[in-house]
Amino acid sequence: MKRLLSLLLIAASLAGCVSTPSTTPSETALKPETLGLGPGQTPPIADRWWTSFGDPQLDTLVAEALKGNPSLAAAMARLRAAQSQLAAAHAQTYPQATLDGNVVRERLSKDYIIPPPFGGTTRWIGQIQANLSWSLDLFGKEQDQIDRAGATARAAGLDAEAARLMLAGSVTQAYIALDRAYALADVAEEAVKEREGIATLTNGRVKAGLDTIASQKQAEALLAVAREDLIRARADRELAVHQIAALIGRGADAYTIARPRLNADALTLPGTLPADLLARRADVAAAEARVESAVAGREVARKAFYPDINLIGLVGVAAIGLGPLFSKDALQYGAGPAIHLPIFDAGKIRAGYAGATADLDQAVANYNETVTGAVKQTADSLTQLRAVTDEAAQQRAALSAARASFDFATRRYRSGLSPQQNALDAQATLIQAQRQYAALSSDTASSRVALLMALGGGFSPSKDIDHEQR
Repeated sequence: MKRLLSLLLIAASLAGCVSTPSTTPSETALKPETLGLGPGQTPPIADRWWTSFGDPQLDTLVAEALKGNPSLAAAMARLRAAQSQLAAAHAQTYPQATLDGNVVRERLSKDYIIPPPFGGTTRWIGQIQANLSWSLDLFGKEQDQIDRAGATARAAGLDAEAARLMLAGSVTQAYIALDRAYALADVAEEAVKEREGIATLTNGRVKAGLDTIASQKQAEALLAVAREDLIRARADRELAVHQIAALIGRGADAYTIARPRLNADALTLPGTLPADLLARRADVAAAEARVESAVAGREVARKAFYPDINLIGLVGVAAIGLGPLFSKDALQYGAGPAIHLPIFDAGKIRAGYAGATADLDQAVANYNETVTGAVKQTADSLTQLRAVTDEAAQQRAALSAARASFDFATRRYRSGLSPQQNALDAQATLIQAQRQYAALSSDTASSRVALLMALGGGFSPSKDIDHEQR
């Protein structure tokens, strides 16, 4: 015991003489108060926010995606790998026991090391030994390893949560795109009917000698173009179904998705950048956890300059010849402290410390990039939602006026008070207004989801991510 205490005192004195390099981090993390966030808070966003649209088919598709998407599976695999590294780091703080054994046929040295009758002969040498070691972790090296692995596992868990939320958002956006494709196909079908009406009216006027063949052919050409647009719109609708099937990890068996029935006005969203934006983002939390991991990693590199103090013990048997291997005289055992102190390594440990400092700078820089990206994404989403909402309001008025204009121009053409071109021009304006309104209606829903995702997509900073992902 006295020898152990003496060794620990020597180690402590040696540690006091160790000087670590003066390498310091060069990056500083951004503070939320410097980002111009508003005073309000993010309104509560449900974990299963997509159910607010009131479409059971969407709920089913998102659930399928969260079970079978390859990207999410990859994120979960990375989480399990990080958790296993954390478990390995924890294990290093406990006593480690091993059992070694070997039997070797060996010619023994004659006279100089091994005396007769064994010297100069070839015999079996056997050894079986149980070993015990325990790191005392006097300088906190093992704890720093645990802290680094824990932060890495937490970051991986947050990445998996971010991937889950992003996948739910992607499926919802693809579903809105399918709704848009259906609406545009409806417009294309309506355009065909309107073109057919003008063509029928023109044919009647030509037969009555009130219009020319040129007018008839023009009406027929425009009808063919409208039918071409309808074919394209229906193809786009099928492509939107294929996209959803890919997101949920399925193939052609999922191409039977029905028309969406969305209530796009159900989401309550803020009108300014909320003060708690950064706390609501899983990617920001993951970046912060990586900074914590890098800080702990730098501590691990710094404490590599300090000695390792272990307690070791062994017990086993060893003998020349297999016969006496298990006799009591073959027993051997021992116990005591062990110290390892780096003295000269040609700058290896210093380089590791400098590298760990660079890793910390990179983690902080990545955090700052993630933070500024989050603020920009949210601000962009707010601007886009306001703009598309105002555009949709104007487009409603434009659509109403275009419909009235087309009806008036058609009546005048039927009665012979205005030429065909006036009716065709009014019809083209109406078709364009219908397309634009259908697109803006879907864009409004899509912008709402984009803003919701920018606000964290339902992530709650109070969730126990590690526990939930297990």
